[in-house]
Amino acid sequence: MTSTVNYASQRIVIIGGGPGGYEAAMVAASSQADVTLIERKAIGGSAVLTDVVPSKTLIATADMMTRFSEAGSLGIENTKGKAPQLRVDMDRVNRRVRDLAQQQSADIKRALASAGVKIIHGTGKLLDRHTVQVTDEAGLVYPLHADFVLLSVGTHPREMPTGMPDGERILTWTQLYNLSEVPEELIVIGSGVTGAEFASAYNGLGSKVTLVSSRDRVLPGEDEDAARVLEDVFERRGVRVMPRSRASAVERTEDGSGVIVTLSDGRKVSGTHCLVAIGSIPNTEDLGLDAAGVEHAPSGHITVDGVSRTSVNNIYAAGDCTGVYPLASVAAMQGRIAMA
Repeated sequence: MTSTVNYASQRIVIIGGGPGGYEAAMVAASSQADVTLIERKAIGGSAVLTDVVPSKTLIATADMMTRFSEAGSLGIENTKGKAPQLRVDMDRVNRRVRDLAQQQSADIKRALASAGVKIIHGTGKLLDRHTVQVTDEAGLVYPLHADFVLLSVGTHPREMPTGMPDGERILTWTQLYNLSEVPEELIVIGSGVTGAEFASAYNGLGSKVTLVSSRDRVLPGEDEDAARVLEDVFERRGVRVMPRSRASAVERTEDGSGVIVTLSDGRKVSGTHCLVAIGSIPNTEDLGLDAAGVEHAPSGHITVDGVSRTSVNNIYAAGDCTGVYPLASVAAMQGRIAMA
């Protein structure tokens, strides 16, 4: 005889509505499990709201600007015989970016609801291996029993204590989409994927960009040949790259109209805006990991095995909070594997 699992009797609670969480919810719901998804902001997580969807939309806009700007070098001219004058309405660009993100979030939410997933707007916290404490948007606090739990809580931008973001001149990448004008002179601190993406995008939109890298090249964690190609493109397009330059502080100018970045060797760089892109921190600080016995690294990242399982056999984790490669596609696969 073979035994079968009655999935309908299994209650699965998912904390976090990003790609790892909503993909897992869809898989679990398709197996007739009782699925509850807890999300504190909007469905889709940072991938939809502040990272992948917005940044790629912004990059596509910048790419269009670059293509028009470089058309003359390809022998393409307008009928008046001179290059068209291009300008970017940053307010409209960012409104479009935010609207597209909200539309995708709403689409995912409708798909989850149609699949039978119950959605709670609020936060979740582990009390033990089978109990999640919910604090919903109305302020109600109550426990939920769970046969299985998936943690997909994502990360937030790392900040510099000596250059705290103000959302106006000193920014994290989640705050860029509130700008109403293209920064005249943008200093980007951090040469990883995020810093390089925004340096390229804003250069295409017309900013004078300086990229401060603490390493000897851009994209230090990626393929060296690819990084060299990107550096060549940056040089050709006028992006100033400062290798082996660690930023130690960022401050507003006296009149508040610009920023000054101080490097560890005492050099200073001035600009109108500064993007701090020096990594991210997992949102696990108040998640109740210790109460449930879930092992985690000193950085806060949750330790998982090859099937997304934590040190507690009914608790799984997916996405950037696990420290596995920070891609939406990786998070989604982790969530699907966990449910399988």
